[in-house]
Amino acid sequence: MCSDVVLVTGGAGYIGSHACKALARAGFKPVVYDNLSYGHEAAVRWGPFELGDILDSQRLSEVCERHRPVAVMHFAAFAYVGESVVDPAKYYHNNVVGSLTLLETMRACGVRKIVFSSTCATYGVPDVLPIGEATPQRPINPYGASKLMVERILSDFGSAYDLGWTALRYFNAAGADLDGEIGEDHDPETHLIPLVIDAASGRRGPVSVFGTDYDTPDGTCIRDYIHVADLADAHVLALKALCAGAPSDVYNLGNGQGFSVREVIAAVEQVCGRPVPARMMARRPGDPAALVSDATKARKQLDWRPKIPELDRIVDSAWKWHQKASR
Repeated sequence: MCSDVVLVTGGAGYIGSHACKALARAGFKPVVYDNLSYGHEAAVRWGPFELGDILDSQRLSEVCERHRPVAVMHFAAFAYVGESVVDPAKYYHNNVVGSLTLLETMRACGVRKIVFSSTCATYGVPDVLPIGEATPQRPINPYGASKLMVERILSDFGSAYDLGWTALRYFNAAGADLDGEIGEDHDPETHLIPLVIDAASGRRGPVSVFGTDYDTPDGTCIRDYIHVADLADAHVLALKALCAGAPSDVYNLGNGQGFSVREVIAAVEQVCGRPVPARMMARRPGDPAALVSDATKARKQLDWRPKIPELDRIVDSAWKWHQKASR
């Protein structure tokens, strides 16, 4: 069994910081490696912090030699879909070349296990729902393509170099730590729930609803929202499975149910007791009508189940954290 130190790249970010808390609770010592381009040092609370970039092999080697991790959790990536279309070089350089640099450093330091933060964006626009792991991967933007390329690299490294890996393809991460210690703090913010919360709080103008004529019950897009604490728990379970000898594999992480944009707005209004100003806009190119996961495989093989599947509880955790953080 693995124990002790886990190197967490991007551990000062939204999902990475929640994973660090889950790791510490499970008895591991998370060492955060982050360049703070989007992360926050204040979110590093459960282990040492090492400032560094995944493209810097010398710095990575120094950190690995100092802390001797038994495994890596890899969250460090650029993740703005629209930006990836405008500046694909940035995404391929950081997400692909950076991941390759990390993996080569792991080889040199003898670290042979990694849990990789992948995404449902590797699937593109699916032909059928729900989306299972065998659904064809046809990404429609450079962000999704960059994550798919890293999955391919992991598979090849596993075959050639005896690397044990798990790729977790998750859907829409949402919510905040139930203890209120950490939450979602992006700049710029693009995720729907914090945008709606900010609109309800008056911290920004009306939330934009892109498309009201989709073939869905209320005409707006449907997405599968998964609480960030449930995502964090899945990473720990995946790591434990790898360390116990489980084969390398991929898993979807989602609730298996979808909520529309209008339902998210209604949930925020219900939780905060305030109206949410909204403006109806035209569809955005490339937005599928619905994305819903099939996470049966993770349930069966990792014994993972979302503990916070209800939309109102997800929204409530986010609302409480945003109210605390804005004081």
